[in-house]
Amino acid sequence: MSAVIHGGDFLPAPGPQPPTGDGVDAASGTRAPPPPRASAPPPPSASAPPRPKADGGPRTGGPGRDSTYLERGPGTFTWAAPASGRAGRGGKLIRYGVKVEDGTGLDAAIAAAEIDRVLRDDRGWTRRGVASFQHVTGPPYDMVVQIVSPATADEMCGAWGLDTGGELNCANAPDLVVNVRRWVELSDQYKGRPHDYRALIINHEAGHVLGYGHRGCPGPGKPAPALMQQIKGLDGCVANPWVYDDAGTFIDGPRIP
Repeated sequence: MSAVIHGGDFLPAPGPQPPTGDGVDAASGTRAPPPPRASAPPPPSASAPPRPKADGGPRTGGPGRDSTYLERGPGTFTWAAPASGRAGRGGKLIRYGVKVEDGTGLDAAIAAAEIDRVLRDDRGWTRRGVASFQHVTGPPYDMVVQIVSPATADEMCGAWGLDTGGELNCANAPDLVVNVRRWVELSDQYKGRPHDYRALIINHEAGHVLGYGHRGCPGPGKPAPALMQQIKGLDGCVANPWVYDDAGTFIDGPRIP
């Protein structure tokens, strides 16, 4: 299996095939082609230089956040119980779980509710029947979002041969490891926009689980695709966490080999 580390974008090992056939826009009833299929995944790569590691004590969350998190959590987790039913009615069914490491200062139910809202948003992967999502409380699943302390992220990602330096997220399908530092402190492209940044994390990874590869900026001033590695820079695009725009147009860009 391959695995990739990023500041906010994730590439799983090859797995589920991309959806085939035309999708149906529930809003208009018209048929439209699905997003282009994935190209071959790039090799593992880092996307941001790590900062010096902290001393291991509690760290205060970012602006407007009440939570604090431990640099090294205990390695125990709380699974979030599903709060809603299946999102979407067609396409590839992705069963996903959410669990939060104790000591992150985050409430598992609140974090899961935010992830649930992203996956149910009309600008996400359910828009044209590409996918549907079912929140589960344990295996079997197609994707599991794990929000963990920086040290735990290093240990989990390190088991796959990746150096996250206390700063980065990583993924090795079906596992999505989110460093709580990124969840709370965001990235430079999304300062002051916590909900958008978290939507980017989830939409980007769900796209990879569906089989889509990375995309580049389609042009200056245009919205960046959710499958763009936005943490590396926007290349003239505007930061955007969503798969589709409000009119239901897939936000695409050139494929990244």
